[in-house]
Amino acid sequence: MVPLPDRRPKQLALGSLEREIIEIVWELGTVTAKDIHDRILSDPDRELAYASVSTILNRLTQKGWLTCDKQERSYLWQARISAIEAQALTAYEHLNQFLAVGNPDVVAAFADDLDRASMAQLEAIAQKLQAIRQAKEEQ
Repeated sequence: MVPLPDRRPKQLALGSLEREIIEIVWELGTVTAKDIHDRILSDPDRELAYASVSTILNRLTQKGWLTCDKQERSYLWQARISAIEAQALTAYEHLNQFLAVGNPDVVAAFADDLDRASMAQLEAIAQKLQAIRQAKEEQ
């Protein structure tokens, strides 16, 4: 089970170019704007200004997705959270939005429509939750 990270981006929603760039950062680790720009331009059908990459990196930093460290004359960016942590945060956000519907009939109808594999996952989740709650009560 992936726990929710302590560090959370200020804004989870990303544009398509922001998503592409954060995925490159996750893949490469520590990057420069040039690393990102070169990776994107390695596709001969793509065009993108270097300044656009810098702008997106700064925007991702402001949103809390990246950290920036100045090393001599260049800036190095790293992800603040991993891809799996981002996936967990997104799932958490979607689940909260779904449950905010607040209508038990809608939630029950949705759950009733799930296939058998999904139901097995839900049962496993319910067992995990019960074990977590029981452990908390014993403390």
